[in-house]
Amino acid sequence: MVLLHVKRGDESQFLLQAPGSTELEELTVQVARVYNGRLKVQRLCSEMEELAEHGIFLPPNMQGLTDDQIEELKLKDEWGEKCVPSGGAVFKKDDIGRRNGQAPNEKMKQVLKKTIEEAKAIISKKQVEAGVCVTMEMVKDALDQLRGAVMIVYPMGLPPYDPIRMEFENKEDLSGTQAGLNVIKEAEAQLWWAAKELRRTKKLSDYVGKNEKTKIIAKIQQPLQQQIIRLHQELGRQKSLWADVHGKLRSHIDALREQNMELREKLRALQLQRWKARKKSAASPHAGQESHTLALEPAFGKISPLSADEETIPKYAGHKNQSATLLGQRSSSNNSAPPKPMSLKIERISSWKTPPQENRDKNLSRRRQDRRATPTGRPTPCAERRGGV
Repeated sequence: MVLLHVKRGDESQFLLQAPGSTELEELTVQVARVYNGRLKVQRLCSEMEELAEHGIFLPPNMQGLTDDQIEELKLKDEWGEKCVPSGGAVFKKDDIGRRNGQAPNEKMKQVLKKTIEEAKAIISKKQVEAGVCVTMEMVKDALDQLRGAVMIVYPMGLPPYDPIRMEFENKEDLSGTQAGLNVIKEAEAQLWWAAKELRRTKKLSDYVGKNEKTKIIAKIQQPLQQQIIRLHQELGRQKSLWADVHGKLRSHIDALREQNMELREKLRALQLQRWKARKKSAASPHAGQESHTLALEPAFGKISPLSADEETIPKYAGHKNQSATLLGQRSSSNNSAPPKPMSLKIERISSWKTPPQENRDKNLSRRRQDRRATPTGRPTPCAERRGGV
């Protein structure tokens, strides 16, 4: 028996035995089935771990929606009421929004997890290090174990749209996913050894000889043309996805930019109003005086405006300042006639009418001379006061 160490790229996958007389058509299909079967077990284990944590899958029209959105749209999960785990459910919300959150209890959860570990061990890559060959019968045994565990925990079955049920029924849709890129169709699979393609029209012994104890490293892959086509499809899908995301981000940025422009316009309008108010207040300096005059009217009656001559401040007369005078009329009789309105006269200080310094000096010298010229026979006011005492 020739021992084949199957790899995908540089990554080890599993060991497989086949007679040297095996047709390569049959061998290639067998290797592809085991390879794809291992991928199926891995996908089932991943989904069953989520099943144990968060319950069954939500309907496609409810996935990713919040509770408020579901209530607003009046959506209902009919399969969620039917597919109840054995022993009752424990609520554990799924943050991703793919499952209904009705998880199995701890006992049923352990049933699922234990089965998952056993299935992973069957198809593990560690089997290569242990020298254990993987056959299609071992893959089917792992699938049966997983199916049985799901039936124990969910005796009523799973919804038809649940990926676990779809995997068991071979109805899975892997288009546009990374898992779909990993799958190799049996009709397109190729085996390569020593940089040579093992053509399906020949036998294995045509390449490795008739020694049944030969061990070879065979790589499974798709034809180069098919790989290029799939890569182009994946690239196109990613481009459309990024274009959609970019469009949403662009629209969001445009909306924020419009809001920013509106806020700037409002700020400019407020600054313009403030500037106009300041300009108006600076153009009317007597606005405060008019308001003060209106406040004085209830106490003193109506105050008439002053003329240009009356609106003055005391002039200088020598060194004496004249204070503002209040002119009014008093009634000569003691009758109860109301007082007449008063007018307030303020004399304005004229800085240009201030006596010059020369005049001030002259007045001062005159006063000194008058004091010296006082008659000696005439007593001064101070002497008179002393004599009287």
